Amino acid sequence: MPDTSTRLLKLLSLLQAGHTHTGGDLADRLGVSARTVRRDIDRLRELGYPVQALQGTAGYRLGAGAAMPPLLLDDDEAIAVAVGLRTTAGSSVAGIEETALRALAKLEQILPARLRHRVNTLQSATAHVAATGPAIDPDVLMTLAEACRRRERLRFDYTSPHTGTSRRDAEPHHLVSFHRHWYLIAYDTDRDDWRTFRVDRLTPRTPTGPRFAPRPLPYDDPATYLSHQLSWQTWPYQATVTLHEPADAIAERLWPGMGVLEAVDPHTCLLRLGADTIPTLVWMITSVDADFTLTHGPPELADALHAQATRCLDAVQEPPHTTWQR
Repeated sequence: MPDTSTRLLKLLSLLQAGHTHTGGDLADRLGVSARTVRRDIDRLRELGYPVQALQGTAGYRLGAGAAMPPLLLDDDEAIAVAVGLRTTAGSSVAGIEETALRALAKLEQILPARLRHRVNTLQSATAHVAATGPAIDPDVLMTLAEACRRRERLRFDYTSPHTGTSRRDAEPHHLVSFHRHWYLIAYDTDRDDWRTFRVDRLTPRTPTGPRFAPRPLPYDDPATYLSHQLSWQTWPYQATVTLHEPADAIAERLWPGMGVLEAVDPHTCLLRLGADTIPTLVWMITSVDADFTLTHGPPELADALHAQATRCLDAVQEPPHTTWQR
């Protein structure tokens, strides 16, 4: 029979798995009597672990306490946490980098040598690119998240690069992190339509408004909705091109949020895109690397495409009396 300390650690590990265990199940797993399990549960409670006894099921579950007790992690869990903390250190949430690195240092200090070697191997073989997106105030993020959870109407000031600052009233639905930016998906009650707001351009007003009944999103999930919105409809310059290749082949060349792709027939498809400038639209269209026809777009887009084509031709034409080395 394992000694009391070893048994308590194993019992704690079982309870931290998040399941409800009956006294009999715990006794079988630990190889002790149900009476010993009850005594060990009492010892864990004395150490500050909030072990709950569930009425009617004769079961035990680890609840939330006033302070976070030490965690017991298996090998895969410890590595996952270490990698997650290292990734979080490059987050766009202001102030979280230092917190994540402190937690990572504590974890690495107590990792067994074999696990520390695996974590260090991964870290030494990877390079970190600092976040380029705007830093988000974590308090603002939590305010928005709480309003989403509680289904409370939000009032906030929103600064658009095109229309300036305005006051908005909206029913928040979801927060989405996308390409180093945070977005709030909400139903704008003044405009009677769904809208997407950049969190770094948003300043919440207090208090929040009344509760509301959630409305169904136009798409199945928030990530899909945001991807469609960012790729086309919310940009000041929009275009549609007919690509002379099958949609399946084109889809492999598009990054998330680049555009909305629609098959026309087995040989062609439509791509709808949006951007903040005409040169950006030109770059996006030509980066797909497919023959295309401009179907719809602002008049200056056709001129910009023609200028880009001329520039490319001029770049490869061989001047007189000049040898071009490949």
